Amino acid sequence: MASEHPTTRGKERSDPSAAALAVVLAIIVVGAIVFTLMARGRWWIPPLASAQGRDIDRLLFVTFGIISAAFILVQGVLALLIWLYRDRGQRASHWHEHRGLELTYTIVPAIVMAGLTFTAAGLWSRIHSAPPPGALVVEVRAEQFGWRARYPGPDGRFGRIAPAQFNFQSNPMALDRNDPAARDDIVTTEVRVVVNRPVEVRLGSKDVLHSFFVPAFRVKQDAVPGIMVSFWFTPTVTGDFQIACAELCGVGHYAMRGKLVVQTQAEFDAWLASLRT
Repeated sequence: MASEHPTTRGKERSDPSAAALAVVLAIIVVGAIVFTLMARGRWWIPPLASAQGRDIDRLLFVTFGIISAAFILVQGVLALLIWLYRDRGQRASHWHEHRGLELTYTIVPAIVMAGLTFTAAGLWSRIHSAPPPGALVVEVRAEQFGWRARYPGPDGRFGRIAPAQFNFQSNPMALDRNDPAARDDIVTTEVRVVVNRPVEVRLGSKDVLHSFFVPAFRVKQDAVPGIMVSFWFTPTVTGDFQIACAELCGVGHYAMRGKLVVQTQAEFDAWLASLRT
């Protein structure tokens, strides 16, 4: 009768590969937790400063939660199966199909994806709906490599644009000086809005594709030459915010920053009055 080799018996009692696997898994879990906390403190989304951003953040967190749970579940099951059914010299068993398992991992993700899709579509429709009455209207134009804003004058109307009258120094927005409604329009290099008051931005581009991006407001909209795009948001925090161009637009793209100031109604009225003067 053949005796069992002592080396084989020792390997069955203590498998060093199992201990190494446990250490690796522990390092991965601890590292993931540490780097997640570091990312939230340094590279996470900026503090919210708009009313519409609450729903956007909520959907983002729900999506991340579902993805994280699915990742942990799948990788956990994979690690468990590797551990339970590791090679011990036995013949591997398998099956060609399992109807219940296939339906489960097909239907469950489909339901989750459909729910996220319909939720996102509803959020999109609310964000891109018509602005409420009484919204502050500002026209913003992107150009290589900066931003310009135009406010209507006391008449409350924007004047016509006449490209032939463009002058970089005296008429950078190419206002039609023959149009009475354009004579009192106010042109600035910064955007100012009022806190807790809806703002309608009418966005255009002078030259190439740009993208109006204010991370704190969760607002990003492409600016297309020849097309005026309208969107709106409601700022909830006063202060200075940076407008970034999120579309590669040329060699000066890296420096295309703008300034957006959120202030009280009294401060905004005083600022407009000073420009009119």
